[in-house]
Amino acid sequence: MFDNLSDRLERSFKILKGEGKISEINIAETVKEIRRALLDADVSYKVAKEFCDRVKQKAIGSNVLTAVKPQQMMVKIVHDELAEFMGSEHVELNLKGSPAVILVAGLNGSGKTTFSGKLALHLKSKKGRKVMLAACDTFRPAAIEQLKTLGAQVGVPVYSEEGEKDPVKVARDAVREARNQGINVLVVDTAGRLVVDKELMDEIALLHSSLNPDETLFVVDAMTGQDAVESAKAFNEAIDYDGVVLTKMDGDTRGGAALSIKAVTGKPIKFVSTGEKMEALDIFYPARVADRILGMGDVVSLVEKAQEQYDEKQARELHKKIARNQFTLNDFYAQLKQVQKMGNVKDLAGMLPGMDKALKDVDIPEDAFKPTEAIILSMTPYEKEHPECINGSRRQRIARGSGTSLADVNKLLKQFDQTRKMMKMAMDGSLRQRLKGFR
Repeated sequence: MFDNLSDRLERSFKILKGEGKISEINIAETVKEIRRALLDADVSYKVAKEFCDRVKQKAIGSNVLTAVKPQQMMVKIVHDELAEFMGSEHVELNLKGSPAVILVAGLNGSGKTTFSGKLALHLKSKKGRKVMLAACDTFRPAAIEQLKTLGAQVGVPVYSEEGEKDPVKVARDAVREARNQGINVLVVDTAGRLVVDKELMDEIALLHSSLNPDETLFVVDAMTGQDAVESAKAFNEAIDYDGVVLTKMDGDTRGGAALSIKAVTGKPIKFVSTGEKMEALDIFYPARVADRILGMGDVVSLVEKAQEQYDEKQARELHKKIARNQFTLNDFYAQLKQVQKMGNVKDLAGMLPGMDKALKDVDIPEDAFKPTEAIILSMTPYEKEHPECINGSRRQRIARGSGTSLADVNKLLKQFDQTRKMMKMAMDGSLRQRLKGFR
């Protein structure tokens, strides 16, 4: 996401490269290019103009320090304005009710039902809440079954009433059932339509007024650009929702919706969905997104993802094994599984400064680790614990069993050996550093 916008903004900053100071002339040129970049990203003309006016005003009024180049100053100004336009700070969900009711609204095809499942998993696994899903989409026949499937996937109950056509009745009964079961949060999935129409708006407005939810979220497909912004405006006028969820951010999106919605509706973006997996839901942090747009990476989010998979006891055991040079292929495989749980490898690498650009034309499939897994799983328990015993004949057997080549097996074993050596060297270096402090 934002790849094209990032490239265009980078080109606009080059106008100031080599300039000794900021002037009205070079600022006007740079701002003109920034406006073109925003319009190309499907940001509305009005929002793009307002953004550029603010950037120009700040740039002309700024005093450039001797140690800071004009190009660097402009990047800082644009970064701050991007973060401000997208909401400045992350806004938390309101979960104070008993149960807290979250109403999920949006058009058909926006990923609303899938998001409901993802949100249930997020609240259950990361917030420690007891969650229930309510199937109040009585318009689309497959919606209830889809929600039940998702509920089973994430391990939360789903309330539904077969044959009932009144979503208000289903929602009220779901609240009562959630209260009886001691549920903390009830996520209510509602009906959508292909377009914003009066029937949809009347239904969602009635449901909203009847439920009086603690939190109302509008789900929108980020790939629809300015159409997403227009539907966001229409829904906001009908139900005055609390926040926006952008889905399909991993698709062919230019980023216009993310940059425009807050400016147009005044409502914050709270989540972004970046894939089909139930874990593929990220909290929206405007400043971090601004970092990524400007090629600065998002190391904070990367560390947070790693911490979610971090097991302190397991890490201590691994630490001891590395120190004794007992790191095995079983340990290697366990670390591989933890990295997989963090998300798409290319997305993770893109969180490191400069890597988005470096990996732009590199295709890293989601199943990139499959051959490695197949090779390790084709080994005997003894081989995994004692990789030094894997001779030529064993390697050939492993290659046949995993459906890979002998070269693939040799490559993996070489990578494993290098990894083990680097880990030992890093640990020895850390120990020497600590001992040095005692001298």
